Amino acid sequence: MSNNTTNINKGGDGYLNMELLRFTTAGSVDDGKSTLIGRLLYDSKSIFEDQLEAVEAASERLGNAEVNLALLTDGLRAEREQGITIDVAYRYFATPKRKFIIADTPGHIEYTRNMVTGASTADAAIILVDARNGIIEQTKRHSYIASLLNIDYVIVAINKMDLVDFSEDVYNKIKDEYAKIAELLGLKHVYFIPISALKGDNVVNPSENTPWYDGETLLHLLEQVPLKQGIENQPFRFPVQYVVRPQTAEWPDYRAYAGRIASGTIKVGDKVTVLPSYTESVVSRIDEGTDQIDEAQAPQSVSISLADDVDVSRGSQIVKSSEVPNVGQQVEILVCWLNHRPLQLRQKYIIRHTTDELQGFVTAVDYKVNINTLENIHDDQTINMNDIAKVTLKVSKPLAYDLYKNNRTTGSLIFIAEGTNETVGAAMIVG
Repeated sequence: MSNNTTNINKGGDGYLNMELLRFTTAGSVDDGKSTLIGRLLYDSKSIFEDQLEAVEAASERLGNAEVNLALLTDGLRAEREQGITIDVAYRYFATPKRKFIIADTPGHIEYTRNMVTGASTADAAIILVDARNGIIEQTKRHSYIASLLNIDYVIVAINKMDLVDFSEDVYNKIKDEYAKIAELLGLKHVYFIPISALKGDNVVNPSENTPWYDGETLLHLLEQVPLKQGIENQPFRFPVQYVVRPQTAEWPDYRAYAGRIASGTIKVGDKVTVLPSYTESVVSRIDEGTDQIDEAQAPQSVSISLADDVDVSRGSQIVKSSEVPNVGQQVEILVCWLNHRPLQLRQKYIIRHTTDELQGFVTAVDYKVNINTLENIHDDQTINMNDIAKVTLKVSKPLAYDLYKNNRTTGSLIFIAEGTNETVGAAMIVG
């Protein structure tokens, strides 16, 4: 057996400096998401020999005639036994051109919330379609979520082409139908690839079975997808996590505000505004660990000291005075409800936004989304688990926020049920 060690372990600084692409897989149950990821890892020689041996042994125990590459990502025992994905599985690999983090998300409707989690940090999405079944409800649901999460690049992998004799007509029919959905949802860049994840056609290597297809393989396309503008180039946002006051003999007067830079760049001497109080000051010092630095950028974790003794606490946000975000107590959001108990109008929930935690309640439901037709339903106010709806949220104190399309960190929030501390909803600020 060959030693299939992953190429990120070959050493050298080249891999450390390569750009990173985060992508998610999506699709219905049995569309082949886990098998596709297994094929990507296997054919790109990105798995270890002991991992392959473990998968071979598990495949034999489960009575599979061939090595079941899906087991490379199905980590839970319940997943292996049922042959489905329940949790979000993350895998990391690299080629000589780029590093990748893959999120393998579930296909069952009841696990849509897991798909939202996996896609929330993705730069691109691979939506699998079973060539035998074509476009189904989950295809539309996951495409809608990709559009909500502002994922610019969507790759439609039309899988199991080997089961339809690699028919060009089948491929074109699905491609034409999905193109209409993409236009309706406003998806910016959509690519189509005919593949067989089980056999490896057009995944890493070009397939002789599709002479009519002259496009890229899946891996080559993933290596070419442009990345979004780096978060370090966006307006500066610094949610404060902790106030640092050692009050020791060595540091009797030291006071700084610790946290992770959500976006942008900051330098000593920059004029800043503390929100929501709108207090202004100047950055006097930046510390990263034990090192004092002159400049920091996202996503560094640092401590920032200000020239003035101002009131700053956990949940405050420090921004550049020339780049102040929106501040308000009422926002319009798109919420994906994650709990089996429906959302209750005017019921108090704990709202967590960056490092801030406050109370809030939904005052009105604008519309729900009909996933089958992708139309907005205005006469149904009931929001159940996995429903997606646009609602108005009112919070107990001013919130410093950006629209989700401009900043994923400051433009998102979650609902937490009082008493149980369950996360019951995830939302994107849209207005």
